[in-house]
Amino acid sequence: MTVATGSAIDRAFATARAEGRAALVGYLPAGFPSVPGAIDAVRAMVEAGVDVVEVGLPYSDPLMDGPQVQAAVESALAGGVRIADVFATVAAAAEAGAAALVMTYWNPVEAYGVDRFAAALAEAGGAGAITPDLIPDEAGPWLDATAAHGLDPVFLVAPSSTEARIASTVAVTRGFLYAASTMGVTGTRTAVDTVARQLVERVRPHTGLPVAVGLGISDGDQAAEVAAFADGVIVGSALVRCLLEAPDPRSGVAAVGRLAGELAEGVRRR
Repeated sequence: MTVATGSAIDRAFATARAEGRAALVGYLPAGFPSVPGAIDAVRAMVEAGVDVVEVGLPYSDPLMDGPQVQAAVESALAGGVRIADVFATVAAAAEAGAAALVMTYWNPVEAYGVDRFAAALAEAGGAGAITPDLIPDEAGPWLDATAAHGLDPVFLVAPSSTEARIASTVAVTRGFLYAASTMGVTGTRTAVDTVARQLVERVRPHTGLPVAVGLGISDGDQAAEVAAFADGVIVGSALVRCLLEAPDPRSGVAAVGRLAGELAEGVRRR
C-alpha cells in the first residue's frame, strides 16, 4: 500500500479509502469521568478501531451539545478540568496512533490566545481543530494561526447551509468537512436522518475533501448505513453515554471499547 502524505487527518482518511471503507471518527470530552479516565477511554477507542479522535474542550455554554455531552462536560468542569488537560488528552490520542483534533467552541480559543492555542495544540501532536460556532467569514485569525502551526481547520455545514455558504466553507476547510446531518443539538437517534445523504450529495460538487457525517449515529448498523455514502462516520453522544451509564470508570472504558469495535465493524460492513 502506498503511504499517504499530508496531515495526520489526510493520512487517516487515505488509509480508510485504500481499505475500501469510511473512516471512523470518535468524540469524547477531556476530563470525564476524570482526566486519566478520559485518556483511558480515548486509548480504548483507538485500540478498537477509531481512526480520528475528537477531544472535546469542556465549555460552560455548550449551545450545540445534547444532554449526554452536556452532562459529561458539566462533570468535567466541576472536576476542575483545564485546557492543559485537553492537550494532554490530545497527546494520548496521537500517541495511540489516531489523528487527534480538538472540538471546541470559539470563546475558549479566543480567551486563551489564538496563536498560543494553535501552538500548544500542535506541540501536543494535534492535527487540527473543529470549531462549530466559528463561521468562515470571521475565521481570519484562526486560519492564520492554523496555517502557521500546520493544523487543519475543520468547519461544519448543515442542511440549512446555502450553496454559497457551502462554497465559502469548503474553501477554508482542511482535513475533512464536517456534515451535521440533523438540525439542532447533538444526541443519539434511533435512525439516520434522511437528509444526511442529500447533504453529502450537495457538498460533493464543491470539494474533493472527505466528507464526514455526524450527529445522531449510535450503533454499528447506523455506521454502516452512513459509510455507504460518506467518507467518514462521526460518533460522539453514544460513546459518551457508555461512560455516563457505567457503574464505575473501568466498566465505562470497557463499554467505550466495545461500542467503538462495533462501530469499526460497521464502517467496514458498508
